[in-house]
Amino acid sequence: MRLVFLGPPGAGKGTQAGFICERYGIPQISTGDMLRAAIAADTDLGRKAKSIMDAGDLVPDDVIIGLVKDRIAEDDCKKGFLFDGFPRTVVQADAIREAGIHIEAVVEINVPDDEIVRRLSGRFIHHASGRTYHVIFNPPKVEGRDDVTGAPLTQRDDDREEAVRRRLETFHSQTAVLSTYFGGLSAEGGGGPVFITVDGTQAIDAVKTEILTLLEGVNAAG
Repeated sequence: MRLVFLGPPGAGKGTQAGFICERYGIPQISTGDMLRAAIAADTDLGRKAKSIMDAGDLVPDDVIIGLVKDRIAEDDCKKGFLFDGFPRTVVQADAIREAGIHIEAVVEINVPDDEIVRRLSGRFIHHASGRTYHVIFNPPKVEGRDDVTGAPLTQRDDDREEAVRRRLETFHSQTAVLSTYFGGLSAEGGGGPVFITVDGTQAIDAVKTEILTLLEGVNAAG
């Protein structure tokens, strides 16, 4: 299976991707993983990406596409792969098609903005240990304090509500259009990917079961 996962930050893409990758024996690939691997391997693209990132700039699409091509040429991608967080733009999605990279299915996990804010802005951490808490889903025994040490918990800057809403604005302006893009390809047929939408507000196991059931249908049809 060659898959793309779409959805806003906090929708549970990473969790569900882990289940799907285990089921099909394929690697989960993100742009962050690719960048770190290329930089660590000191490849030409890795050095180029590092110089851009060190300057504080965004890595351009042509470098990302090059990293993708290199990554999926590796042995562990022979049975397929799952793109998590890629493509992020229509330009990147077009580049996938132009490169002849066939995608069987695109899975979109839908979660309303207010629920995303509730999920992400409720997270707190104990920096020294990395223990994480959530005011609703995993609250500490004493409010604002680590269960083990009793030390104060802190919140990452990008988990604050205003930061979460900015991230969602970016998602809607840049990435959400991919739903229309891939949905259109699916409607056209002709070998385009099957477009699957699931309700990400369900329990984790329910989302997992729905995705796996729908993907088995894609496999059977293929």
